[in-house]
Amino acid sequence: MIKTILIADDEREIVELLKLFLERENYEVIEAYDGEQAWACIRQRRIDLAVVDIMMPRLDGYQLIKKLRADYKLPVIILSAKNRDSDKILGLGLGADDFIAKPFNPLEVVARIQAQLRRAFDFNASESKPEPPSHTTIGPLTLDHHACVVYRGGIEIPLTSLEYKMLNTFMLAPGRIFTKQQLFEQAWSETYWEDDNSIMVLIYRLRDKIEDPHGPPVFVKTVRGLGYKFATKDDFVEKNR
Repeated sequence: MIKTILIADDEREIVELLKLFLERENYEVIEAYDGEQAWACIRQRRIDLAVVDIMMPRLDGYQLIKKLRADYKLPVIILSAKNRDSDKILGLGLGADDFIAKPFNPLEVVARIQAQLRRAFDFNASESKPEPPSHTTIGPLTLDHHACVVYRGGIEIPLTSLEYKMLNTFMLAPGRIFTKQQLFEQAWSETYWEDDNSIMVLIYRLRDKIEDPHGPPVFVKTVRGLGYKFATKDDFVEKNR
């Protein structure tokens, strides 16, 4: 099936350039030149991945991603000249899956789009991998591996694709210590080159959704100097004794 890519940028030259390279790879490209137009495309069309600029008229990229993440799980790549660390952390914190700074190499953008699409559609498709359980329950959390949703006390908690991948990694191996490199490569399926705070941001987002805001983390625990681990079923059995 041909994948559909939304390019949202107010610079027509950039949209046309990316469209040219993506159509050579047999992708369908939808163009949007401001945030409101992009949001309308997302609601009206089937979009497999969105490439979003930050500085757009009517609705900027940050606002667009925030609205999008309330209802959709499609991969989102930010493409922006705002390339300070704070810009990247804010974009990833709002739910973007990748960040590419302008100026850019269009071949790199195409490669990153292809990588995100593989993660979204093909990452767990191999029949050689053992089938995970349909559900995993640890304490009040239940992860439905087939529907890709998590419940706390029977109430669904909305997750982005990256948050789900990290939680899935944790809950399939409770008690195991994961390094930042291991978590990065599980979530992004890319080689980990440097500590750019992406994992810390993703851990913060996940804790914000599953932990009790009035107490210390009980699910995702920091192991100083090593990484992170997830609580086990025994942790909650002991608490209830």
